[in-house]
Amino acid sequence: MKAHRQSKIRQIIENQVIETQEDLAAALRARDIEVTQATVSRDIKDMQLVKIPYGSGKYRYAYPIDSQTLHSEDRMQRLFKDMVKKIDYTENIVVIKTMPGAANSVCIALDNARWPEIIGTVAGDDTIIVVIKHSGMSEEIALKLEALSMGIK
Repeated sequence: MKAHRQSKIRQIIENQVIETQEDLAAALRARDIEVTQATVSRDIKDMQLVKIPYGSGKYRYAYPIDSQTLHSEDRMQRLFKDMVKKIDYTENIVVIKTMPGAANSVCIALDNARWPEIIGTVAGDDTIIVVIKHSGMSEEIALKLEALSMGIK
């Protein structure tokens, strides 16, 4: 089932512009594949789909051009600068608010950075929860992420 669904996702994003997870879910349902938003989100992460610009400030899902581009610090900085709206923290959690539909792409870039201070992440449509190993490190990680969103290396 998963392989079939992901095969259809590949066909869909190669043949039409898909801007949001909701668009992708609707395109799958049009092909008689019932999915939830959570399933679509997991598939996007599993398939390492990214959002790329396609004009007029809009972004669409696509496959990364190569893994080095997918995992580059410059790409992560561009994603944070273009898509992150707000970063906040408490105890051992950092919350990242993004543009609608952008959380997954930002989350994948953060996961692929493999920061040792981060235990894990969870992405929704426009919110990412980042779990930090030690509560004393949350402010430091939040500041590091804010620097990325401001284009500071």
